[in-house]
Amino acid sequence: MNMITVVLAMFSMISVILAFVSFWLPLMNPDYEKTSPYECGFDPVGSARLPFSMRFFLIAILFILFDLEIALLLPLPWGDHLPNPLISFIWTSCVLALLTLGLAYEWTQGALEWAE
Repeated sequence: MNMITVVLAMFSMISVILAFVSFWLPLMNPDYEKTSPYECGFDPVGSARLPFSMRFFLIAILFILFDLEIALLLPLPWGDHLPNPLISFIWTSCVLALLTLGLAYEWTQGALEWAE
């Protein structure tokens, strides 16, 4: 019981010290650039009705799509332990083929060209 009290007091002291250090350590005169809101590269002070780049939107959607694909393919190595691993391999191949065909279509249409 005495050891638990000592450890609890030590952890509490470390927590209080770190809280005070993190409060007093930062710069007290903040810079305007650091305190201004950052809106994804857009000027937050100007008009909110500026045209939005559809190419930027398309690249963002493609990034999310392929990021989701990687998340779906992560459990694939554990598919070997299923009773019939060939089925999971076939489904994975179909998904990858569909995404590859979609990417090739976007590429041939010129949608991935950032500058015209």
